[in-house]
Amino acid sequence: MRRALFVCIGNAGRSQMAQAFYEQLGGEARSAGSRPESQLHGSVVDAMNEAGIDISSRRPKGFTDADVEWADVVVTMGCGDVCPFFPGKEYVDWNLPDPAAMPADEVRALRDEIRRRVAELAG
Repeated sequence: MRRALFVCIGNAGRSQMAQAFYEQLGGEARSAGSRPESQLHGSVVDAMNEAGIDISSRRPKGFTDADVEWADVVVTMGCGDVCPFFPGKEYVDWNLPDPAAMPADEVRALRDEIRRRVAELAG
């Protein structure tokens, strides 16, 4: 399985869920944000707990050149122009909405969509 780097803006929701699902499938993954927030979104932690994955101890972080160089595939999730780009890397863009202000049912739907896309990527 390829090493995957999942990048979004705050590294407080989408990319954290993707990393957790990829790791659950046995893959090596990292996640990062272009402007990391101070903590994960509570609704995301709750939705992942419902799926049987505890991410409550994770903290948002930014990406480094070393993270991008480490990865075989970089999956961006709506970070726009500030997403990292290195020639020769495979890039996939999942333009997914930010769960920051979503109600719980929408966060669950987003979680399930991320799980589906991660399974395809790992496939």
